[in-house]
Amino acid sequence: MAKTAFKGNPVSLAGEFIQVGAQAPDFTLVKGDLGNYTLADCKGRFTVLNIFPSLDTGVCAASVRKFNQLAAGKDNTVVLAVSKDLPFAQGRFCTSEGIENVVPLSDYRYTSDFGEKYGVLMTDGPLCGLLARAVVVINPEGKIIYTQLVPEIVEEPNYEAALAAIG
Repeated sequence: MAKTAFKGNPVSLAGEFIQVGAQAPDFTLVKGDLGNYTLADCKGRFTVLNIFPSLDTGVCAASVRKFNQLAAGKDNTVVLAVSKDLPFAQGRFCTSEGIENVVPLSDYRYTSDFGEKYGVLMTDGPLCGLLARAVVVINPEGKIIYTQLVPEIVEEPNYEAALAAIG
């Protein structure tokens, strides 16, 4: 079972964290208009999944701002900001922060299994039920080419390594 930590305390995750070389599992997440967004919507492009607990924390907000800056210059790439925040809150954040190069998506629905398929759903600790901080890069053919399960949730991911996987 995969593990991460929150302020030094171990946190368990449901399932196994997705590995490089695997075929990306399909998912259905929720857009700001409450419509569905699936892996098929990314077909033919590099896809960066910036996964985190909530935009209401400084580190999560910083990661979305940073990927927004870095993604601006990447062709054939889509960056998805995935959390359990409601789509309305994600929309407010992106509007107030001028986020235009990242697609905010919510995993709030009871029927969603995104967190388990990707191995990022926290099953204990104070943030139980939210998504752990991770970055997953999928190539245009749907294969996982980079992963980082951030070992400490309160730390930022390695942006440069994620984008280097794209080339």
